[in-house]
Amino acid sequence: MPPNLCSAIKPCRSQFSVTILTMKTNLTPFSALTPDIILTALDNIGLPSDGRLLALNSYENRVYQIGIANNYYIVTKFYRPERWTTEAILEEHGFVQELFDAEIPVVPAQSFCDNQTLLHTDGFRFSVFPRQGGRVPEIEGREKLEWMGRFIARIHAIGALKPFKERPCLDIKSFGDEPRTYLLANDFLPTDLYEAYRTVTEHALDGVRRCFERAGKLKILRLHGDCYPGNILWTDDGPHFVDFDDSRMGPAIQDLWMLLSGDRTEMTAQLNHLLTGYRTFYDFNTRELHLIEALRTLRLIHYSSWIARRWNDPAFPMAFPWFDTPRYWQDRIIELREQIALMDEGPLELTSGQPQ
Repeated sequence: MPPNLCSAIKPCRSQFSVTILTMKTNLTPFSALTPDIILTALDNIGLPSDGRLLALNSYENRVYQIGIANNYYIVTKFYRPERWTTEAILEEHGFVQELFDAEIPVVPAQSFCDNQTLLHTDGFRFSVFPRQGGRVPEIEGREKLEWMGRFIARIHAIGALKPFKERPCLDIKSFGDEPRTYLLANDFLPTDLYEAYRTVTEHALDGVRRCFERAGKLKILRLHGDCYPGNILWTDDGPHFVDFDDSRMGPAIQDLWMLLSGDRTEMTAQLNHLLTGYRTFYDFNTRELHLIEALRTLRLIHYSSWIARRWNDPAFPMAFPWFDTPRYWQDRIIELREQIALMDEGPLELTSGQPQ
């Protein structure tokens, strides 16, 4: 078997706020979150708004850019009820602060009320961040890839210093087996595609297990966890991450493979550039290359389950109207069949200039 590899209004959390949080979750998670609640919450911690409020692109949580009376902007995140425990959110905040203190370009949560970074109002938990400008990059070309490699390696060097205690690990059970079980047990799959999806996911997860077995026992560390270009902003000073919400424990390759795209030849060149920069600051175990397509397969299954689990949130049917159509599931079946074949191929190869 493969190894388990284990992203202020009320200064003190009251029993009242916990009760309200549970009640709201039984309806829809953000149904009671109004602009008045948001702006009042900020006003009560000394951030009076000038009325400018812009909802940013976020489905898991609710994130807003808000103009403050002194003519600057902040970003506030209202966390999805019951997704993370308070302790897990604070653990993420602590990790990002460690990175920031090490002069790594990340955006930590601001502190209020006796150094609290997680605040409470009307049954919601929220945090405040400085607005950090930049553009979503096209990460291509040797210079940008090497830069990203160095950036991620510096994150991993800090991430390896100690483990998360409250946040989960990225493993086959949580990203593959459990999401698959959820999808098969609920009414999201068209009847005529149910058996095909059941079979292809079974075979795909068998392939994932073989990949993990080939990789062997690997070091796990604190990761960004969702390292794709949409979570990166680029300025003239280089890249920075703006969202560690999915941060968890896992193998280093999890924060690298999502930056690869194209055919095998293109991905091989991109990987070598990434690792040239990465190894400037941190070592890389080449056995993790066996996991690239396995982790991609897990992400595909987990992503479908993520949408399904959030379907009672009105934002999801609006954002993903194609999810409950036969075409969506036909495409996923084809995609997973392709992944089964890719997992049986050898891993991407490093050039002669890369240490093996």
